[in-house]
Amino acid sequence: MLRPIALLGFGDTADCQSALRTPHTACILSSVSYLRLRMNPVALITGASRGIGRGIALELAKIGYDLVINYAGNQKAANETAALCEKKADGLGRAIRAAPCQADIALGSDRAGLIQFTRDQFGKLDLLVNNAGVAPTVRADILAASEESFDRLININVKGPYFLTQLAAKWMIEEIGKVKGLGVPEPPPKIVTISSISAYTASTNRGDYCMAKAALSMLTPLYASRLAEHGINVYEIRPGVIATDMTGPVKDKYNKLIAEGLTPIQRWGTPEDVGKAVVAIAQDLLPFSTGEVLNVDGGFHLRRL
Repeated sequence: MLRPIALLGFGDTADCQSALRTPHTACILSSVSYLRLRMNPVALITGASRGIGRGIALELAKIGYDLVINYAGNQKAANETAALCEKKADGLGRAIRAAPCQADIALGSDRAGLIQFTRDQFGKLDLLVNNAGVAPTVRADILAASEESFDRLININVKGPYFLTQLAAKWMIEEIGKVKGLGVPEPPPKIVTISSISAYTASTNRGDYCMAKAALSMLTPLYASRLAEHGINVYEIRPGVIATDMTGPVKDKYNKLIAEGLTPIQRWGTPEDVGKAVVAIAQDLLPFSTGEVLNVDGGFHLRRL
């Protein structure tokens, strides 16, 4: 009698090793390899209920990714994103599944639960997108800003993605070993962090946000250096002025600045623009790049005279 192998993550390593010693092993491994290849790739996107996160989810749905739609509190918006993604994929002849999952990435228990949810629902992780982030509740001059606001932004915008990446990377390394053992040809997993031009642009009325984004930008070179030996490439996407709920209150200000030449490409960026950059990475179009920053900012980063 053949020993079963759990297909969605290949089950326990001991089961796989035992199967290697049973009759008809080649047939078993061929079936596992076939089913693994037929599975959709899986992406976990934090902060995916609205804005840039939703834009990324929709673009990945178009190329056939199953999705974990993480959200902190807005379940209705997360459900809407999931439904939109499945509908978008279906319209292109693709069958995907988008599963919402509530988790506050600032909390260690929630981060662990988010990874476990992804394991339970999909059995693998091909792409982690660290997108969740918050702005200060009140824009305050740095001479008057509070420690409470600073701590909140550091916990969500830096600590959360740093340690979520740690958990995801460990799992990815584990899965790479299993896949290699079964001889399954599969693209390596990838990690993308969405930062901001605020990583290097001083805004004295939200210094806590700038500090958090500057710190977040170090995540990519750190993990790129550590994970290269495992074939896991790590990238940062640095959006500029993007039309989302977060920038809604300053719409008039940026309309004027863009019209005056703030960016060489004179328009607002969209969540779709950021999503397309993530898709380029997801499709393994940058295989010889890691630790790279992709500016999606209309040329804001250019130094001009």
